[in-house]
Amino acid sequence: MSESNTTKFQPSLFILTGLRKLVGAHLWLGPLLCLMYITTIVGNCTVLYLVKTERSLQEPQYLFLSMLAGADIVLSVSTLFSVLKVFILGLYHIAFDDCLIQLFFIHMFSSTGSGILLAMAFDRFVAISHPLQYTTILTNSRVTKMGLAALLRGVALMTPLPILLKRLPFCKGQTLSYSYCLHPNVMKLACGQVKINIFYGLVLVIFSFGFDFLLIAISYALIFQAVVGIASREGQRKALNTCLSHIFIVLIYYGPLLAITGMHRISHRSSPLAHAVLGNIYLFMPPMLNPIVYSLKTKQIRSSLRKSFKKQRR
Repeated sequence: MSESNTTKFQPSLFILTGLRKLVGAHLWLGPLLCLMYITTIVGNCTVLYLVKTERSLQEPQYLFLSMLAGADIVLSVSTLFSVLKVFILGLYHIAFDDCLIQLFFIHMFSSTGSGILLAMAFDRFVAISHPLQYTTILTNSRVTKMGLAALLRGVALMTPLPILLKRLPFCKGQTLSYSYCLHPNVMKLACGQVKINIFYGLVLVIFSFGFDFLLIAISYALIFQAVVGIASREGQRKALNTCLSHIFIVLIYYGPLLAITGMHRISHRSSPLAHAVLGNIYLFMPPMLNPIVYSLKTKQIRSSLRKSFKKQRR
């Protein structure tokens, strides 16, 4: 059917799907997602509390971690109501304007999280390559400015997304692939001049997430070069050990993101179920695992956590 003969409309709502096609998904997926949300919010709130109350964690590394925890909490809350509506209440509709607001917050805080991960990579580079200048380079003021820059970049880059979608007519149905709204998914239902949306979406991927990932990779190349220059094996092991948590988080953050971006570019070859699974991994796993990984791998956080428990028992 030609575009001229296609009925165009401005939808009042979209239909969310997610993982409904999995057999018996409503029986186990709802409780599982509830558990993941609780783990995410409690874990990240705990990180925020520890960094705020423990003087030993008032260092750039942990200040950046608290910023990441804050971004993860808002990111999780932005999907919470629509996801639980689908899998707990069986309500599959979301209003058009609510969908635009949700996708703005999802993309904005995803970009903010990416910027903070880049700042954390820079923190590790300075700590290992220039340990004597660490406290003079990464002052609390500079750390705050870097976190604010990541947030403002996210706002500036993602504000055009709902505006560009709002101007479009829709003619390809109202059913989305996920239990929440993402720009590429909503855009695929639109008609008219979508080239601007496609181009801007590509610019965002390259100059936000792609640029961050490239700089993180360069940071670690320089870190490994500095580690090789450390004389003792024990010194090399300790230096690398301080980076393991961040490396793991970077992999679980950018891996699904790159996969889901690629799948949106070749959506005609990939199944809707694969889209939904990757989309849920991309949004739910990093915020949940961040505090767990850092708690398990970072001695200072484990020590502060034990100290906090002891205070609560008194």
